[in-house]
Amino acid sequence: MRVILREDIAGVGRRGDILTVADGYARNFLLPLGKGLVASDGAISQAAAMRKARDLREAADRGAAQTIATELASKTIIIKAKSGAEGRLFGSVTTADIASALAAQINLTIDRKKIVTKPIRTTGAHSAKVRLHADVECAVTLSVIPG
Repeated sequence: MRVILREDIAGVGRRGDILTVADGYARNFLLPLGKGLVASDGAISQAAAMRKARDLREAADRGAAQTIATELASKTIIIKAKSGAEGRLFGSVTTADIASALAAQINLTIDRKKIVTKPIRTTGAHSAKVRLHADVECAVTLSVIPG
């Protein structure tokens, strides 16, 4: 059965895509939950409008992510953590700590799940990767100081 997706579904497709799926999947999942609609002639033109709106929104999101990435690349985020005499931390600096430091120092709210790093267990300079968009990633310089 040919259907048009009304929202993004992981592993299946994105909003506005016209797909051929199994009849049972369409009847039992996509159509009753409002996640898809049958691909008629009128609905196909509606799908083209959905794809165009999606592309415009993605371009705007990508541009905003690029400007944030250039801002983040030039900043050093300072994180205070309790540490011992040799510079080993009591615990670790996690992605949640990095996200709260970004919010406090730069006024930038980023979900902790978009920050990629291993737990930081020593003081000093470190780096973390931030995924701002599917196509935009940037490195953030972190300075962990005893506090």
